[in-house]
Amino acid sequence: MPHEDIAELVARASAPPPDGSQDRRAREKALAALIPALTASARGSGIRAVAAGRWLVDLIIEIAPRVPVRDAAMMREQNPGLSDVEIAERIIRSATKATAALGAASGGLSAMEFLSPPLLLAAPVQLAAEMLTVTAVELKLVAELHEILGHPAPGTVTERGGAYLMSWVRRRAVSPQVGGAGLGSVFGAAAKRELRSQVLRRIGRSTTSLAPFLAGAVAGAEVNRRATKSLGEALLAELRGMNEERWFRQL
Repeated sequence: MPHEDIAELVARASAPPPDGSQDRRAREKALAALIPALTASARGSGIRAVAAGRWLVDLIIEIAPRVPVRDAAMMREQNPGLSDVEIAERIIRSATKATAALGAASGGLSAMEFLSPPLLLAAPVQLAAEMLTVTAVELKLVAELHEILGHPAPGTVTERGGAYLMSWVRRRAVSPQVGGAGLGSVFGAAAKRELRSQVLRRIGRSTTSLAPFLAGAVAGAEVNRRATKSLGEALLAELRGMNEERWFRQL
């Protein structure tokens, strides 16, 4: 299946439900829809690319520029009466709830009939589906924190996508020197190794969602909740520090 179609399925699974709820069944259905597409994609890429993590890394790089991101003006309009920092804190809470819900949904898939057989060496396609959707939520978190706190990445949509993906990998705010660098230049061999290492670590932690029945759902939710919360808080602290440094330079 083309990466564009997989990106669309990832967007559906990672988007918050229209009513603002975090219904696990809805998340399970969205993740389940991804599994056949990822199975076909993995087979097309070959066992070596899948086993080495290159397949999943390539999918994440393809998806990064397609993650929908609100600009600061839109977020302020949607959150009247809140300061930029309060909006940032709300963004973190929302992303944390979303990835926790995805972890719970992935755990719920373990007991369902449509679960595909394992394709990755250490984890089934189920974990690849969870990894892609969680990454999409966290990339949106990274981008919107930069936007609302006054440090958006420059460049085209593709260039910004590459910058925010590197920020996600390194858990650091976007460096001004990254501006203007597209995905091809940002993700050279060394950067791809960093991304692959990050992906494999996250998949290793996510194997808790494969525990039977309710235990897997609870464990998957908690692992994702902690990871997303830690990422958001680290970036919030760094971006606020950058604002304070800029303010002092203007004195």
